[in-house]
Amino acid sequence: METVYEVADRVATITLNRPAKLNAWTRVMAAEVKTAFDTAEADDQVRAILLIGAGRGFCAGADMSLLTSVVEGTLAESDRPPSARAPTPSVSKPVIAAVNGPAVGLGFALTLFCDIRIAAASAQFGTAFAKRGLVAEFGLAWMLPRICGLGNALDLLLTARLIDAGEAKQIGLVNRILPDAGFSAAAHAYAAELANSVSPRSTRIIKRQVFAGLTDSLDEAFRLSEQEVAASLKCEDFKEGVAHFLEKRPPSFTGR
Repeated sequence: METVYEVADRVATITLNRPAKLNAWTRVMAAEVKTAFDTAEADDQVRAILLIGAGRGFCAGADMSLLTSVVEGTLAESDRPPSARAPTPSVSKPVIAAVNGPAVGLGFALTLFCDIRIAAASAQFGTAFAKRGLVAEFGLAWMLPRICGLGNALDLLLTARLIDAGEAKQIGLVNRILPDAGFSAAAHAYAAELANSVSPRSTRIIKRQVFAGLTDSLDEAFRLSEQEVAASLKCEDFKEGVAHFLEKRPPSFTGR
């Protein structure tokens, strides 16, 4: 096993677990991560998903043994480095990348397909592809400009330089920075707060709206919002949202 899957406080934590290799990505890891996402999506007790790396790295990119085999021509086409695209757009629950160390190349791409990115103070980010004679892989040419703007995306892709957590936050790549000490627990606490304090129905619909909005017109987005508001007013979570606020108690959302 190259990942660890755990559920606590309504949060499914998926840990990339090759710490000696800075969690370098392999075909086994790719398959296990997909299975973990599918499991979390199907579990009604899970309301948020946290992706983190074991040890001192998040993911250092594709395992170098795979890349070396490509160069030497000894790797079959079917065994080439697998995609870093986590199924976030098709997962209805919030997905949080807890970037505890270097996220480079394929590992960098993996963070972009998460909904929210939290970084440890010592985390680093880099695309790496241009320094390997490669291009903007894994949909980065589409995703990165939408997250941090065209100029910042081109800077990161063309220079392939490493940036620290502070710069990543400045350009909008990272949502927040947490201290290295206690980072894993603090990231889990953030995910648990999200999992327990808001309506899972609301998060599901909001994600659908946001991803649709990447290609919809403003008029289409407005019409969709009107439809979803009308539906929300009839649901159990709306009634509970009003009730817990008026009664000054923690919410007890059902997702319905």
